[in-house]
Amino acid sequence: MSTLGVGIIGCGNISTIYHQNMTSFHGLKLIACADMRAEAAEAQAKAFGIEALSIEALLARPDIQIVVNLTTPNAHFPVSLAALKAGKHVFGEKPITVEATEAAILVAEAEKRGLKIGCAPDTFLGGGGQTARELVDSGAVGTILSGTCHLMSHGMEHWHPDPTFFFKPGGGPILDMAPYYLAALINLIGPVESVQARASTGFAERIVTAAGPMTGKAIKVETPTTVMALLHFASGADIQFTMSWDVWKHSHPAIELYGTKGSLRVPDPNFFGGTVEYTEASGDWIAVDTETRAFGRANWRSPNWAPTQPSRANYRCLGIAELASSVLHGTPQRASGALASHALEAMQAMLTAAQTGETLRLTSRIDRPAPLTPAEAAALWAGPAF
Repeated sequence: MSTLGVGIIGCGNISTIYHQNMTSFHGLKLIACADMRAEAAEAQAKAFGIEALSIEALLARPDIQIVVNLTTPNAHFPVSLAALKAGKHVFGEKPITVEATEAAILVAEAEKRGLKIGCAPDTFLGGGGQTARELVDSGAVGTILSGTCHLMSHGMEHWHPDPTFFFKPGGGPILDMAPYYLAALINLIGPVESVQARASTGFAERIVTAAGPMTGKAIKVETPTTVMALLHFASGADIQFTMSWDVWKHSHPAIELYGTKGSLRVPDPNFFGGTVEYTEASGDWIAVDTETRAFGRANWRSPNWAPTQPSRANYRCLGIAELASSVLHGTPQRASGALASHALEAMQAMLTAAQTGETLRLTSRIDRPAPLTPAEAAALWAGPAF
């Protein structure tokens, strides 16, 4: 077998990029999609020339070996568990679940059944993340001692047609956005050891301004929308970590790391590419463009932006292709369930520490994922040459 059949469960806003990108990767064949809303599945099936099925029928299909779980966060656990029990490998959108105990159950269930489980984000495997990884591994900036990490905006209500779940339990900037930043940091400096945090809710309600059925409606906010944490990593590094949807404008870089020989700026981990910058001691910033790197070239533009040319690298499905390669060829799995479970434990620790004022130590232990070499990247990619 050289390819694995793929079924997508969840046909909401994020599913389109997965449908679009699937054919650009080796080892994957998109078979069908499903959604609790039959009309949503039928629309995606028609657009991409696949079958629309019920969730039960999709899980029963013998020609589907990988289930991609793109449901809303509170449904991640039951859908992924059902897929594993049906004998399917699973790749899910972040977070892997909304409870760390449930994530651990999924990882253990997959291992018990001899199945693979993976989870977004896979953005750290892109040109930006892997270029930064090479600089760290080569010793260009020395040992990472400390750093800062910032995701700050004014939420989702200005672009998402129904952003309700972002502001309810299971949402918020930590569970929604911190997975990107934690995966990037774990890729560069390894696992988190302990957490301290504070949290707040800046606005009691949000008014939806995005076009759609919710335009002008108010959403009651029921989860923290600003979290500030201090993350201590097993390597000894300490990272100031801020996630907020209460900020109109700022000028902080996404990730800035400070080493014994220099400093490193990592591009926005929400995307696969971007420019990496580093210094030699106190010298000027040296820019490293990742446009020519595997999974670094711009190939996508937001439908909300006016320019017609691609302006971002968006290679979602890379983690699914990596999972398939691990099944078919025994290659490393980097965007793994274990990494996602560890990141979720760190996220949950931030939210808990913000309530209790305690310093919380993580119980899970993982290794840094292996770097993705150019040759390994090329083996996954079936699209136009990098």
